[in-house]
Amino acid sequence: MIVKKMPILQGFPEPDTVKFLSSAELKLSEFSPIFYDIETTGLSRYSTFVYLIGAVRYEQNLWILTQWLAESPEEESLIIEEFTRYIQGATCTIQYNGNRFDQPYLEERCRRSGLPSPFGELPSIDLYQSLRSCQTLFKLSRMKQPDLENLFPSIHRIHCDGGQCIRLYRSYIKKKDPSALETVLGHNQEDLCGLGSVYTLLSYKFLYLGEYEPSAVRMHGQEELVITLALKHPVPVPVSCVTEEFYLTVNDSEAKLLLHLRDGKLRQYYPNYKDYEYLPGEDQAIPKSLSRYVDKSLRTAATPQTCYTWFCCDESFLNSRQKQMQYLTHSLPCLLKNLGK
Repeated sequence: MIVKKMPILQGFPEPDTVKFLSSAELKLSEFSPIFYDIETTGLSRYSTFVYLIGAVRYEQNLWILTQWLAESPEEESLIIEEFTRYIQGATCTIQYNGNRFDQPYLEERCRRSGLPSPFGELPSIDLYQSLRSCQTLFKLSRMKQPDLENLFPSIHRIHCDGGQCIRLYRSYIKKKDPSALETVLGHNQEDLCGLGSVYTLLSYKFLYLGEYEPSAVRMHGQEELVITLALKHPVPVPVSCVTEEFYLTVNDSEAKLLLHLRDGKLRQYYPNYKDYEYLPGEDQAIPKSLSRYVDKSLRTAATPQTCYTWFCCDESFLNSRQKQMQYLTHSLPCLLKNLGK
């Protein structure tokens, strides 16, 4: 078994940032996270094995990256035992697609080796699941970790992908080629360092959760409304998106939302669309408790795109932060989820 430890000197978020952003997913009184990633000889947890586990945690005022590599299939249980000891005292794990792959894979390999699960009831933050709702906001066709890393101009991978690492690992076992070992470990290091950068994208989740404050609201005639939002945490990279209905830009600690009005009126969206029916003739949705009194030919099931009513952007709205937040917390998540639909 090979064990390697190294400090991460740059590119990883500060501990306070990691803790703050975790509130978008978990509510923990104590916070001691473990970032981790595994490398396996295949996708099946029943017929392949894990040969490398990499993890990052905060130790002595530094993020320290630790790797355990099995130099033979028989050493799989050894690296799992080391990881199990390492993870003791953690309050949560952070990974990418780990709820579907990494954790079930390790738990099955533990079962086959007669070892207890490293995780127990430990909560996890799966960045794939957490950020999946932001895919259209980020304008991504795929949601693999390297796709999200491409949002960061500073990230440049130099090592091969995980599939190619399997061949190199097998070559290392047979020939003890140090360059193959360096590439395999380097790929895992890139995965872990990239995980830290991708984690900071959780700041965008606060747009969906209503964690911001309207700092300015102004109308341009009866056609446009511009709302400026002060964000609770800066975003790591700027994004923008545009539809026929709105234009959104997000940069640093500020977001600007330009909304197109219809005769001074704005759509108020509702997330629970299954409780509504849409009236095409009136271009609005009404609750099912009321729609049953409307002729069936005049109504249809509401969708996320048609579950709205209209309201006037009058002075009472423009001067009330409470009304603005009521509108935003209901409508902004719906607008973002409707992107590309």
